[in-house]
Amino acid sequence: MSLDIEAFSVHDVSGFPLIRLRPDRMEPGFASQWEIEMDALLLKGRPFVIVFPALRTEESHEDRKRRGIWLKRNKQVLGGLCLCLISVEPDGLKRIALKAQAAMAKKAFGIPAEVVAADREAEVLAGQLLAAAGT
Repeated sequence: MSLDIEAFSVHDVSGFPLIRLRPDRMEPGFASQWEIEMDALLLKGRPFVIVFPALRTEESHEDRKRRGIWLKRNKQVLGGLCLCLISVEPDGLKRIALKAQAAMAKKAFGIPAEVVAADREAEVLAGQLLAAAGT
């Protein structure tokens, strides 16, 4: 099953199985589209990695709540396909805070999470994880 790249707006799936979140598409109310896209990724049935770029927008409470419910509901399937969520954060202090959040997210949602300083580090790590999974 191939992904219809045109159907994705919140995620850039053109490099699947390396997926990039598009923070500029995270306007209030984006969670419904995010859910549709995540469902499509799970239906694909192949391992993937999601990279969160350094420039992120503040997520609305309703979007965060809706995504949290989806993540809990799909924890087992997502944990089997999403090899890692990789956040990019150049600022050292913010990176430390994000690493603490990543550890909590792993416990809550069953998805490994890493925080790196640069896009290139995210690409290298994603490549290593995907190669290890045979993707």
